[in-house]
Amino acid sequence: MAKIDAFFKLMHEQGASDLHLASGSPPVLRIRGELHRVKYKTLDNDELKAMLYEIAPEDKIKVFEDTGDIDFGYEIPGIARYRANFFMQKNGIAAVFREIPSEVLSAEKLGLPQIMTKLAMLPRGLVLVTGPTGSGKSTTLAAIIDHANKHRKDHIITIEDPIEFVHKSKGCLVNHREVGSHTKSFTAALRGALREDPDIILVGEMRDLETISLAIEAAMTGHLVMGTLHTISAPKTVDRIIEIFPTNQQEQVRSTLADALRAVISQTMFKRIDKPGRCVAFEILIATPAVRNLIREAKTYQIPSAIQTGKKYGMQTLDDAIMDLLQKGWIDPNEAYNKCVDKAKFKPYATQIDDITEA
Repeated sequence: MAKIDAFFKLMHEQGASDLHLASGSPPVLRIRGELHRVKYKTLDNDELKAMLYEIAPEDKIKVFEDTGDIDFGYEIPGIARYRANFFMQKNGIAAVFREIPSEVLSAEKLGLPQIMTKLAMLPRGLVLVTGPTGSGKSTTLAAIIDHANKHRKDHIITIEDPIEFVHKSKGCLVNHREVGSHTKSFTAALRGALREDPDIILVGEMRDLETISLAIEAAMTGHLVMGTLHTISAPKTVDRIIEIFPTNQQEQVRSTLADALRAVISQTMFKRIDKPGRCVAFEILIATPAVRNLIREAKTYQIPSAIQTGKKYGMQTLDDAIMDLLQKGWIDPNEAYNKCVDKAKFKPYATQIDDITEA
């Protein structure tokens, strides 16, 4: 057993989502969104470096020493997988570990809206799950892939950096590919995937123009492509995809994206106040003919209105989702106010409003 495993076991026992280890500081756990220091001595650079290098693959250590940053996956059988990131900071080496549960939670256990399981059964198109870091995008995508794995008889390829949730082949054949270990890059893996007879392609993160372009191409050529983006709303997601292309290509991209897109799920995480834990508010955009026309005509500013009037298709605004959580008594009114779009709608519920938040 590696020395660092004791911290992972503590992390698991405490229900922490993240473990922070940094030279010059004691260990820190993130529990239900808040940081808590572990009662342990301040970590020395040399001691922490030895502890971290014990679990890192040799090739990853070399990359880290060359660049000062590295990502990889680590697993303790029977407990969990961990997404690891090493980086250098003022006092020396540091690392952050995100726990990935061994069990893939189903859409039902997560309480996902029913429309999300329907998305898992689409024959083709582009489905995007977006939100800030730590908002649960990977968990949502894993549940959607799990539903497809149970109810389809197809080939699923996942491309991630690193591999997070591991899906055992059920109705589907599932192949996991890790950037850096099994393929050079997301773009190389996506190009290869088109020759590997996939039905569903999961792209862990759509980071750049080439990856986004290939993902759209794959969606247009008869595959169901799912991926994540770090955007804060469905309309911003559409804008982000278009704006990453050169100006002279954007008109064509609008048309292609309008044809390829099937849905955008944008999620925001909240701390629960009724019991320990967290919950998620989902904004859901379904690419109806009306929404596709708005994308083609560069009228994405009208998408929120289309979501508001598209409830019969399974659409919902972020504010409606937040209001539902608030009325259930699950979330704090002040956090609801801070994270909503229409501040006036939530202002009567809030008790702490400052000038910066209100602006």
